[in-house]
Amino acid sequence: MSRFNQKVAVITGGASGIGLEIARRLVAEGGKVVLGDQNAEGLVVAVDELGGKSVAAGIATDVTSEADVEALVRGAIARFGAVNLAVNSAGVGTFAPIEDHPIEEWDRVVDVCLKGVFLAVKHESKAMKDAGHGGAIVNIASLNSFQAAEGMSAYCAAKAGVVMLTKVAAMELGRAGIRVTAVAPGFVETPLTAFATAELTDAYVHGTPVGRTGQPGDIAGAVCWLLSDEASWVSGDTLKVDGAAHTREYPRFFDMLGV
Repeated sequence: MSRFNQKVAVITGGASGIGLEIARRLVAEGGKVVLGDQNAEGLVVAVDELGGKSVAAGIATDVTSEADVEALVRGAIARFGAVNLAVNSAGVGTFAPIEDHPIEEWDRVVDVCLKGVFLAVKHESKAMKDAGHGGAIVNIASLNSFQAAEGMSAYCAAKAGVVMLTKVAAMELGRAGIRVTAVAPGFVETPLTAFATAELTDAYVHGTPVGRTGQPGDIAGAVCWLLSDEASWVSGDTLKVDGAAHTREYPRFFDMLGV
């Protein structure tokens, strides 16, 4: 199957985890990818794994910097001639009770998870509109866009913002032939969740009716469907990919940690 022949995708957070797995799927189905990430060494490794410079490029990118995001999109056009698809996957989390939450950590999480998505959508959509060929953008939200979690006020607020930003972008950009959707993963085993102890992982699994943690491939499959022409009448929505975890209670972190 080659759903993405002649398609060029920009992927933020593309050096590892969900972003890299999405890149693998896109290249396997005929696409070309430009990865943006702060991990410059990881980008080199990822591009080599994906098949080298004929199908992939990596550009060191801080998604909280508009100049960096604009340079990422420009770089994709310069390298492969277009931006047809985009996945905004860069994210970061923190943990602190609201009354003790450092403002610096709040700003860092909101800047990466929400402002970073806004800046990416802004410049990706502009490139698509200027080229006149439409496109598809998928933002990575979270189960925590809908389900509150103790100690995660910044992350929950930022990811909830991604869901509403996705709706507004879909509303504005539909007339240009650009679809904008989001995916809300549950607990997925990636470098971002490597902090989780066995007890915490068990608590997540207990709250997931499907009975296991997620894998990057679970999310990549959903994202690639949303990017494809198979989803040509899907826009403005957020697809939960969480093993039905949204139907149950989130782990009680404060009880577990004695906060």
